[in-house]
Amino acid sequence: MIDVTPLEVGGNTFLGITVKLPRTTLLVITGGSGYIMCGALDIGLLNRKLKDRKIIAGRAVGVRTIDELLDAPLESVTHEAATRGIHAGMTGRDALLRMI
Repeated sequence: MIDVTPLEVGGNTFLGITVKLPRTTLLVITGGSGYIMCGALDIGLLNRKLKDRKIIAGRAVGVRTIDELLDAPLESVTHEAATRGIHAGMTGRDALLRMI
């Protein structure tokens, strides 16, 4: 099952996407110029193999819901996200606001 829900963060609209798969759930919040995602996101791959795409993204681990993804500290971010002031330890909510 796939659920797409509009979310308001700081007066801005983002999309929360939940993909229920066997034995796992993928979580993504996207909007502006980037996205945050659950632990399934491979930041290393984005930084190494896809660096020319300049993807702005962050990863939070141990989250099970969109609300948890918003409030969790990011575990890692892409190099391009870092140029926007997004860093590990920042909440997903704060990172999204820097992606506008």
